[in-house]
Amino acid sequence: MNAPFWKTKTMAEMSQTEWESLCDNCGKCCCIRMEDEDTGAIYVTDVTCKLFDRDSCRCGDYKNRTIEVPDCVQLTPDNAGALKWMPHTCAYRLIANGEDLFDWHHLVSGSRQTIHDAGMSVQNSTYNELDINEDDHPKHIVIWPGEPDVSPEDM
Repeated sequence: MNAPFWKTKTMAEMSQTEWESLCDNCGKCCCIRMEDEDTGAIYVTDVTCKLFDRDSCRCGDYKNRTIEVPDCVQLTPDNAGALKWMPHTCAYRLIANGEDLFDWHHLVSGSRQTIHDAGMSVQNSTYNELDINEDDHPKHIVIWPGEPDVSPEDM
């Protein structure tokens, strides 16, 4: 049996289809982050980009996302392992750092539902940024499953 493409190819060697298939649709990368100006610490909220569909855990306008949301970061083989704010469970981050995919990843399990069943996505657990006042974002800081804990003194 042949090894899966993510174990045999570099990210730069992957086809566009292979690259896109790495996304597990957890939705964690679509959550708004805040940075502490003094410490550089990054905090994740349960508030998502205005384009995020909380039911499907997908972008509602993926093709035009960088036009609709200018600060949306487009992942590339060059930046996938360098973006420290990316979820620790993210397939792009894992593969870029030489790690394997989790059992609940659809490329391993064969089902896009597995991530939601495992509780590793933000499905139906977020608020749209259009519905939450930006001043209230600190009240929405969360630690999603699979992410490192943040001590209360860091919040």
